[in-house]
Amino acid sequence: MCTFAACAGLWPPMASIVSFRRCAASVIVSRTSDHPTPSEERMKADVWRFLAIFGFSLLTGLIAGHVLLCLLAGVLLFVFWYYRELRLLTRWMENGATVEPPELSGTIDEIAREFDLLRLRHKQRKKKLTRNLKRFQASMAALPDAVVVMDNAGAIQWVNAKACAYLGIEWPRDAGLRLTNLVRVPELAGYLAAVRETQADRGLQLAAPANPALILELRVSRYGKTRQLMVARDVTRVHQVNQMRKDFIANASHELRTPLTVIAGYLEGLDNDALPEPATLHRQIGQMREQAARMQRLTEDLLQLASLESSPRTEEDEPVPIPEVLAQVAAEARLLSGDLRHAISVAAEPDLWLRGSRKELYGAILNLAQNAVAYTPAGGAITLRSQADATGALLEVSDSGIGIEPQHIPRLTERFYRVDKGRSRNMGGTGLGLAIVRHVLDRHGAMLEIQSKPGAGSTFRCRFPMSRTLRETAPDECVATNS
Repeated sequence: MCTFAACAGLWPPMASIVSFRRCAASVIVSRTSDHPTPSEERMKADVWRFLAIFGFSLLTGLIAGHVLLCLLAGVLLFVFWYYRELRLLTRWMENGATVEPPELSGTIDEIAREFDLLRLRHKQRKKKLTRNLKRFQASMAALPDAVVVMDNAGAIQWVNAKACAYLGIEWPRDAGLRLTNLVRVPELAGYLAAVRETQADRGLQLAAPANPALILELRVSRYGKTRQLMVARDVTRVHQVNQMRKDFIANASHELRTPLTVIAGYLEGLDNDALPEPATLHRQIGQMREQAARMQRLTEDLLQLASLESSPRTEEDEPVPIPEVLAQVAAEARLLSGDLRHAISVAAEPDLWLRGSRKELYGAILNLAQNAVAYTPAGGAITLRSQADATGALLEVSDSGIGIEPQHIPRLTERFYRVDKGRSRNMGGTGLGLAIVRHVLDRHGAMLEIQSKPGAGSTFRCRFPMSRTLRETAPDECVATNS
């Protein structure tokens, strides 16, 4: 201590250095009384390291008589050591920090550990964002609607599978291209421009570019500052239902207007003072009666169709003897045939019964038989057949009539759809028979199959599931094969 004091007296800066060391030591001692954190421990180690180098350099300088030179050498040594630590840290960071941080000391080690911790947190956040993005894309891909993400200019950023199927986009080849350059529909370009200008929340309906048979409804919403989201929904079924509703109203109005016009015309003639001859009056009354009966049949069919459509499943669940039903339908068909003398026969399995509504099943088979009589020339053959197999029960009505063109078959069960409108009206048809048949079969879980060839006749086949099929002992009189 005497030596240091003497040196302090000979060299004034020495007193300040000693006081600095005592101050640093007192700070460290005071901090050690608490519970230091790891970062504080590393900072304390750096301070001690600096003080050790400083003290060693000072002592060496005093002994050698070159204090400033030794202190400068000590500072350079400390700076070189820090440079080496920083270089190791920099090299580790330049390599992407993909391995554990190098063995460092002091504050540099604390920086490396904090950086490594931030890197791990960033990696975890990145994995989480990646998982969320994949989950979002998976959910968007599972949507039944087409989804297209675009920027403000309409360039495609992302699409799901439905967008490729509906709009003909090839992903990811078309990424970054404008949607209007791929889907060249003037209505679409105008709609997107209107959305950008007015942010109008209205939809656009157009035919799907990749499948013109589909009708799409497009809606565009803006989100964020530079993004647009377009959703294209398949509304083909809704469009068809709306069109069928419009056709139904138009057809029903036409069907009712024709007989009303006839009746109204004859009634106006009866308002005159001079009544027509009795024969003429009798003929006019007969025609009015026919038109009134036609309107009554149409009204009854409309009411029956409305009743069938109001419930998806029949409420009745009784055993129905199919041979007996077919025999009754055949008898009605013979009365309808009259002078046309069709050869009407029944081929029914004697023990085949169905569970359901007898009234509805009878009406459905009778409608098919009436159509067969209407479209089969005089002397033609009509067969009513029933059988069962491993999949369920089968009822069919086949004829040797004029047949049906293939383009008409998919629409036969539509309300008021007629292949030959004049022939159907002359036979007293309302145009609702096959629509009623389809709804009856739907209520019984059955399907209608139609096979026809122009000039070779038609076959209407009703397939019932096994759950509706029964095996019972039928009375002998129910098993009939008549001609």
